[in-house]
Amino acid sequence: MAFRRRNKSYPFFSQEFLIQNHADIVFSLVILILIGLMFETTAKTAILFIQPQYNVTTLSPEGEVTTYLYGWKDFATVLFYFFITIILHAVVQEYLLDKVNRRLHLSKSKNTKFNESGQLCVFHFVSSVWSFYVLITEGYLLHPSSLWENYPHSHLRFQVKFFYLTQLAYWLHALPELYFQKVRKEEIPRQLQYICLYLLHISAAYLLNLTRVGLVLLFLQYLSELGFHIARLLYFTDENHQKMFDLWAVSFVFTRMATLTLMFLSVGFGLARAENQGLDLEMGNFNTVLIRMTVLLLVCLTQSWLLWKFIRFQLRRWREFRHEQAVRKKAATKQPLRPLKRDSLGNHENGVLKAENGVSPRTKKLKSL
Repeated sequence: MAFRRRNKSYPFFSQEFLIQNHADIVFSLVILILIGLMFETTAKTAILFIQPQYNVTTLSPEGEVTTYLYGWKDFATVLFYFFITIILHAVVQEYLLDKVNRRLHLSKSKNTKFNESGQLCVFHFVSSVWSFYVLITEGYLLHPSSLWENYPHSHLRFQVKFFYLTQLAYWLHALPELYFQKVRKEEIPRQLQYICLYLLHISAAYLLNLTRVGLVLLFLQYLSELGFHIARLLYFTDENHQKMFDLWAVSFVFTRMATLTLMFLSVGFGLARAENQGLDLEMGNFNTVLIRMTVLLLVCLTQSWLLWKFIRFQLRRWREFRHEQAVRKKAATKQPLRPLKRDSLGNHENGVLKAENGVSPRTKKLKSL
């Protein structure tokens, strides 16, 4: 299974060999884990990588219900889907983005941003649809009070836990992709910032049993980011497409307001009024004043930083627009007047016959036969 067209062969274990064949190497590791399921001696180990662990079965009026806790074995599951996301990244890059890049003929800097937006556009679309489906099926949107009631939410449904594990796997895979995709050094700090922020917030929601609130916030964030990356893809195909950025600006501000409102409502008021106050690691209860204030401070600082970047981005767009308008206006004023065309005899102007005294000549009458 080859993901990249090989125009040149490189020595084994060299840097270029690893970059060119990293998807094939990872695919071999995935096949090796899947083969382990076929044998009884290795099946128990292989299942740790594929299926979420720490399942608990309880009896309810509806029958047996299986929920999941979290633990150190989740690292194996995240590692397996870390490999899967690397493979999917290579598939999208090879069979979709590279084909579009060959037609657009973008510069190197624009090509890097186009690949980044293309990958994130696919991921944000899938994640926003997936998270919305989980919110609907779990009933979190119809009953907002369930976001903080009956805390701690340590017992997770399969789809909720699997969603969080794949989210962690994706953002972890984004770190080595900076090396595999040969991202420019100027772009690495910017991408590292949002990758680390996503890992920090998703890990905090997962470990502190704030998965319900985190699921709603991720849905809002991914929907807003999807609009931005669609706008940037349209801009790279045609620079006249800038109206999508205005729609994204509205959704961005709404997302920031909704995020802060939801966090203060659920963590600042909902959990503060809960009866089970205190720290209990065995039950997964982290409902203390210090932890609540830390979570709120982290979210507020992140939203403030995003708003600051958004304001700078809009000011830069406004300056570029004003500069472009000034250049066009200056070019229009300097446009020379079109000279009149005269023939050598001076009797024609712009192809029209004119008399010397400014009176148009009389036409001759033809004699009738």
